Amino acid sequence: MGFNLTEGLGFASISYGVFAEALKEAAFMAVIVFAVSNLIGNRAGARFMERHCNAQTDNPYFCRIMRQAGIILVMCPAMSLIASLIFQIILGGEPILRLPAIWVGTVLRNFPMAFFWNMFAAAPLVHLIFEKWNGLSKLGVESEG
Repeated sequence: MGFNLTEGLGFASISYGVFAEALKEAAFMAVIVFAVSNLIGNRAGARFMERHCNAQTDNPYFCRIMRQAGIILVMCPAMSLIASLIFQIILGGEPILRLPAIWVGTVLRNFPMAFFWNMFAAAPLVHLIFEKWNGLSKLGVESEG
């Protein structure tokens, strides 16, 4: 897996074939993410939110952040395990006995990016799009017009 960079050229040596392979991987991984998220991630995020925030008294934004954090805490290790199995064990030929070490290393590399991407880019953008799409203001009240 991956690609080789020609000495001296760096990323200029990447071909279009690399992007085609990456799109193929992204397509089947998107299906896996959708399934895992709907089966365990969203439910675990809701339980985490219920445990750490009171919807009646706490700020709704705090509750949203707690739900996002719960989803990240479940989805990052779960998807890292699936990626380790697919890319390192099955396609990479590593021995199955190395799976725990490979998985921990993958989680340690993925978690910071998953956390910051979800907290500061993906989730706020998705919330903004759905609020605009559904005609909701920031107060959660339907807008006039």
